[in-house]
Amino acid sequence: MNASILAALVDLLGKPIAEARALCIPTAGYGGPYGDPDGPWRFISGRSGDPMTELGWKSVGVLELTSLPGIDKERWVSWVREADALLVNGGNTLYLCHWMRESGLADLLPSLRDTVYVGLSAGSLVLTPRIGEDFASWKPRPGDDDSTLGLVDFSIFPHLDLPDHPDRTMAKAERWAAEIKGPAYAIDAQTAIKVTDGGVEVISEGHWKLFNPAALTP
Repeated sequence: MNASILAALVDLLGKPIAEARALCIPTAGYGGPYGDPDGPWRFISGRSGDPMTELGWKSVGVLELTSLPGIDKERWVSWVREADALLVNGGNTLYLCHWMRESGLADLLPSLRDTVYVGLSAGSLVLTPRIGEDFASWKPRPGDDDSTLGLVDFSIFPHLDLPDHPDRTMAKAERWAAEIKGPAYAIDAQTAIKVTDGGVEVISEGHWKLFNPAALTP
């Protein structure tokens, strides 16, 4: 997390990170054909290489979505409402989307007006209207499409030009955006998208591109 993104996070919180309480959501790391227990552990323990839980929060708890259907709803809803930030890990987007819906968190998210949502990779993609078939490597049921929660009106092509993802090129992003048709951002690891009631702002010390801007909701 570079200095620009960190400053944007503190601005959204309205307080120092050391005074804010966070809940981390590792669920996406278990999903899909490549899910394993190592990724969620690294995320929770602050050893993933993508600083989130280790930023110096006042407290960090774990909210595992697959466990929520077995817990009294009012109990876990109170945990979420008391948090200043939700830290949502990457992994399989459609698996995360499925459990956000099954757990009830998807229904709760629009009412969290004072909570900062911090998504990494799939944790961000899940808020978009759709992710594109290229990112839909696993689906909850045969015949499902690539639709996600649609809490923002744009899609995201993540990990642009990342060495570990040699297929995440700008040329690939252009083809993906043509399929998406709606507004879509291609962003690298030094870029974040800040969404507030005031609109959408790209926070970047790296590279990004907006496709199909005319389709953005005014």
